[in-house]
Parts: sequence; C-alpha cells; structure tokens
Amino acid sequence: MGSKNNPSGNRARSPVSIFIVLGMCCFFYLLGAWQRSGFGKGDSIALEITKQTDCNIFSDLNFDTHHNVIPILNSSEPKPKVFKPCDVKYTDYTPCQEQDRAMHFPRENMIYRERHCPPEEEKLQCLIPAPKGYMTPFPWPKGRDYVHYANVPHKSLTVEKAVQNWVQFQGNVFKFPGGGTMFPQGADAYIDELASVIPIADGSVRTALDTGCGVASWGAYLMKRNVLAMSFAPRDNHEAQVQFALERGVPAVIGVLGSILLPYPSRAFDMAQCSRCLIPWTENDGMYLMEVDRVLRPGGYWVLSGPPINWKTYYQTWKRSKEELKAEQSKIEELAELLCWEKKYEKGDIAIWRKKVNTKSCQRNSAKICQAKDADDVWYKKMDTCITPVPEVTDANEVAGGELKKFPARLNAIPPRVSKGLVPGITVESYQEDNKLWKKHVNSYKRINGLIGTTRYRNIMDMNAGLGGFAASIESPKSWVMNVVPTIAENTLGVIYERGLIGIYHDWCEGFSTYPRTYDLIHASGVFSLYQNKCKFEDILLEMDRILRPEGAVILRDEVNVINKVNKIALGMRWETKMTDHEDGPLVPEKILVVVKQYWVGSKGNSTSSDE
Repeated sequence: MGSKNNPSGNRARSPVSIFIVLGMCCFFYLLGAWQRSGFGKGDSIALEITKQTDCNIFSDLNFDTHHNVIPILNSSEPKPKVFKPCDVKYTDYTPCQEQDRAMHFPRENMIYRERHCPPEEEKLQCLIPAPKGYMTPFPWPKGRDYVHYANVPHKSLTVEKAVQNWVQFQGNVFKFPGGGTMFPQGADAYIDELASVIPIADGSVRTALDTGCGVASWGAYLMKRNVLAMSFAPRDNHEAQVQFALERGVPAVIGVLGSILLPYPSRAFDMAQCSRCLIPWTENDGMYLMEVDRVLRPGGYWVLSGPPINWKTYYQTWKRSKEELKAEQSKIEELAELLCWEKKYEKGDIAIWRKKVNTKSCQRNSAKICQAKDADDVWYKKMDTCITPVPEVTDANEVAGGELKKFPARLNAIPPRVSKGLVPGITVESYQEDNKLWKKHVNSYKRINGLIGTTRYRNIMDMNAGLGGFAASIESPKSWVMNVVPTIAENTLGVIYERGLIGIYHDWCEGFSTYPRTYDLIHASGVFSLYQNKCKFEDILLEMDRILRPEGAVILRDEVNVINKVNKIALGMRWETKMTDHEDGPLVPEKILVVVKQYWVGSKGNSTSSDE
C-alpha cells in the first residue's frame, strides 16, 4: 500500500539503484587493480594502443624529453655543480697508471707498472679535455688501418718500430700496415700459420688473450676471423700503444703480468699468445706461465713467438748467449709439461702448446696446487707460484669445466657454469629469461637511438654486464663490447666468457685501466644503485666522461630517484641528457637516461673551445 512518504514508484526503482552502485564499485575496483598491476599488462587493447603510440621513438639523439626530472620544490636547493675542464696537461690522464705515482713503487715483478690509484683527496674533479683538432675516429674497418694524428699525437713508435711495420706516419694520419715485432710482413700471414695448427676457422677458438700486445695488430686481424682478443700492455716507454689499439677499434686495456692476478676469470680464453712480449716466463719458478694456465681454457692453445724460440738464429741479435737461451727454452718446456700442456708445433719463430682437456693423464707429483677456494676471486689478489686446479671429470675424454659449442652457437647456448649451477641464484630458466629481457631492452634502445648497431659505435662498454645479455643482443662485426663485472656484484664474468664474449673485473670507485676517449657508447644498468653507498656518484660520472669520446653516448637504466640524482650531476658536465620511460610504460619506477657528450677540446690557459 502506498503512502505519500514512500511512494510505490520509488520502491520499484530501489533494486536498480542498488545494482548501479554495485556495478560502479566493481568497475572502480577492477580499474584500480589494473593500474596497480603495471601499465598495459592486463589490457590487450591498452597494450596495442601503447605499441601504436610509442613515445620513445626518436629520429636522432636530439630528441625532446618525454619524462622530465621531478621538479625541486624547495627553491633553496643549490644549483648543479659545474665541472670545469682540467688543464691540457691531463689530456692523456690515466688515474691508476700515472708515471709520477708509479715511480714511487718497486720495479721488482713490474709492481710499479701495476694499478696504483690516487687517494680520495688527489682525485681530479674536472673534465679531461680532448686534444686540439680531435676528430671522430674512422669507421670500421677503415679504422683498423688508419688513426687521426690529432687524436693520438705521438710519433715515437713510428721511429722506434719502423722496421717492424707497427705504425707509419702519413700526412695527418697514422697508418697501421699490420706488422709486429715477430710478424713484420703482416699479421694475416702469421695468423695463417697459427691456423694450420689451431682450429681458428671453425668457431672452436673465439676468445683470445694477447700479453704485451703492442698496437694490437694480432687482435685487429683476428676480428675478421670472428675471434675476439683481449689485448693488454703496460703504460711504459712504448708511448700510447694501448691508446692506438683502442683508437683503431680493437679491444685493449692497460695491464701487466706483475705481482697480482690478471682481472679475468679462470678458464676464460681459448687461445693466448706472447709475441716478443718480453715477459720473463721462467722467473719466479714459472709464476707467470701458471697465471696464463689459470685463464686458459682446458683444450686451449698457448703461442710463443720470440725469445727463446729459434734462439740459434737470433742469439746474436738478442745479445744473449746460446747457453742462456737454450736453458731458458728447456725450462719453459719443463713448466709446460708440469702444467699439462702438450707441444703441438715448433717451426721457425713460432711454438704452440695445447692445454689438455683434463688432468687425468697428468703427472704432477712435484707441483704445488693453489689452495684458493675461488679461482675467479682475483681483484688485487697476489699472484702465487702454484697451479690452479680445474674441475674434476669422470671420463678421460671429458672437458674439465664443460665443453663449449662453437661460435656463434656458443653465444646463446646454456653456459656450463649455469647448467652446472655454479652461479648463485642463476638457473637455466632465469638465464633464458634474462636473454629475452635484454633483447627487449636493446630493441627499445635502438628505437631511442637509431645509431646503435651501426659503425658509429664501435667500442662499447657495459659497466654492469650481469650475464652478458646486453652484449649478446647487439653482437655484430661492426662493434665489440667490454663487459665489466663490478667487484661488488655477483661474479658472472666466467659465464660471459663461456658465451664467447670478453670482459674484465673492475671497481667503479676507481679509474678504469684505459686512456681517455676510448669508448663510443657506454651502457650502465643499475650501476648507481649498486654503488650509491660505496663512493660518490660524481666520481663515477667523471670517470665515465674521461673514457667517453666527444659526441659519444651513454645509456643509463636505474630507479627514477637514482636517475634524478645522476642527471642533476650530469647537467654540470657538458652532457646533453634526456630521460624516457621504461619499455612497459610510465608507471614502472625504472627509467632510462640517454646522454650525448658535447664536443669540446682543451686549449692553453684552461679555456676550452667547441669550434674546432
């Protein structure tokens, strides 16, 4: 029955109202859940729209920002610090290998040529200038043979090594004919002779180590055979040899076999060589040869060309007695046998040994075996006169540590260290997921910067390489990647080498073992989050600026709060910066900061010019 206080019409509409309210509640609940899940992850239509309206596609590096820095509301905040240029005398500054500091250390075992970094109060807080007239290096492969004189204005090697065809000066460029001390007629012919014994052509040999590399012509000419060589040499009286190597587009670092272990994991290289490297292999009871053995993969090859090989022909040239040279070679032969190496070849100036695939048939009764629990824990660790054990095997034909596929299949195959569960927290499944993730990331980078994958970026560095997914995703004959595994990160460098890539251990609180202006592109994923309680961001950024070429690029990937701190410092470094969103949309807290280093050169009076 109706009443004027509660008419029957209102009573009929009540269920409808309730239904509408309930419907709206459900709608907003679902909407909130969708937003919290991450942009586009639960909505195929939204995802498709995102794909069609990709805000991260840019025609070049001069793009407009699509994710601005969070504004600073407090007007009292100090403005970004502006970093001034260093004096021009620091043009070739290498913080941890400076000659003046080196002279304070003993010469025994080449200690004075090792890394000796400045204390905190002596670190430079300025930008390293490029030399006057600096030019972008020649693109590969022309860059292998030519270097602009203005970029590395040092002529001493053209005189000192003229007969050996290391380098020639022609007009305003250096020409590199491909010669070396033990291969003055060219690296190609030398490598052909090695390939008659070593399976270089079929992908079995992918990673190589050149100890005492000169201008790295061996590594330069191996590249067309799909072999990546890690070359090193000290900063010594052979002025700028490593700088020349990197300017040519060849992997190299400043380094020496001295008193500390090499910054590479055990079982890393398929091949190692010494071509007149002048390393005293028989001193310290063979300690240096034992270090080569540590980094040489079971089944790998060691090449020795130069003293004492072919001593009967050269003893007068080398100004050494027959007896001394004969005894030295005999000692090397004894050490090789102790290391379980088999001699495969000796003809003319070249001798080749092969490390056995396991130690089943080795006689090592008198050998001292290293007791270190982790043969890959090498950063600033003292070298010892002992043999690094290889993993045990159950069969005489089994390769210790695991057999690797031939390259390029090796690149994406499951590395033995992963399949055997030797990397904490890494499974076969997580390794494969990591590869998929980095392919996605690199595709995004290429949309942001269309020059990635071209010859514009030849020398590339990944500052926090993880499992090597970034390098694997951009693998190309046009470029190479120095995969850096920070000493405070999970030790994954052995995995990277098992993929057929190269890299090095490093602590980013210190200077890297290279010359200024040696990398075209630097990738840094999670680096600043990793180091935010370890050292100053500005010190890491200044080091990045030192090793980055003028007009080179940087890609930083990190949490947004960290990226904002980095960007604030970068604004005072003559860097052009742009921030963009994560591939999955603006609600993901991880962001990408893309940088281009401005072109400028030093001049007297500590002023600079950008008009050269």
